[in-house]
Amino acid sequence: MREAVSLAERVSATDANVLITGESGVGKDLLAAFIHSKSRRSAQPLVKIDCATLPGELLEAELFGFERGAFTGAVETKAGRFEAAQKGTIVLDEIAHLSTDAQAKLLRVIERREFERLGGRRTIKLDARLIALTNVDLDAAVKIGHFREDLFYRLNVINIRVPPLRERKQDLSKLIQHFLMQYAAKHARKVEHVSQPALAMLKAYEYPGNARELANVVERAVIVATGRWIEEQDLPAGLSAAVTTQRQREKPRSLAEMEAAYISELLAATGGNKTECARILGISRKNLYEKIARYELE
Repeated sequence: MREAVSLAERVSATDANVLITGESGVGKDLLAAFIHSKSRRSAQPLVKIDCATLPGELLEAELFGFERGAFTGAVETKAGRFEAAQKGTIVLDEIAHLSTDAQAKLLRVIERREFERLGGRRTIKLDARLIALTNVDLDAAVKIGHFREDLFYRLNVINIRVPPLRERKQDLSKLIQHFLMQYAAKHARKVEHVSQPALAMLKAYEYPGNARELANVVERAVIVATGRWIEEQDLPAGLSAAVTTQRQREKPRSLAEMEAAYISELLAATGGNKTECARILGISRKNLYEKIARYELE
């Protein structure tokens, strides 16, 4: 994570295109905002658009704007996000969801640093920093033809990968305390600490939703806590169940448990034929029946 932040800080002094990659919830948008805040454009607009939530035709209108009469319903001229981001930074979230046509038009804008509104003829010069975010492996998307290779290379001038939370477990304590203070202030709660059992549970969880999920868990705990401490019972029941299941998977099995599992698999594979099962195991049928009874396999 230090490497990602260090690279973001170094690149912020330039106008190079940046591609930020990582799983959902790791904080790609926060890193984009960090780059903007450290750049010479920090006093200018930071404009974000979610490419996954808008259909292709609406996306183009949002990006480039449109002139009155450009299409049905265009009753007035409207500036697009690129114009709104002039002198500042535009962040394209979920860039992999762009349609093929939108990819081609975006490539032209990046190459020429200019664009026209839909239905317009006036060329508008673009002066904005471009940051793209994705949780998709764009290199793989290029290979299967879902993303333009030339656009990928244009966006991928600087690639910053934000690691998932499971790869940075050492950050959990500080993140938990950060979210605790943030949500205690937001909800006017006097929660100040996390008990050791609750902290152990929070640290053991894998967080498939990454930092966003951790923030939601801590916020809920802050709201339901009855005192100054977050206790284990203040955490979601699903989190406790997931940790218990995970610990059971990680717990080494005894020889008896492994033998019981193997015999069970053999019985299933032989269709319950105990003679064949005993033969494979190299034991007598009587011995097999004893093991079946001991392990309660029937």
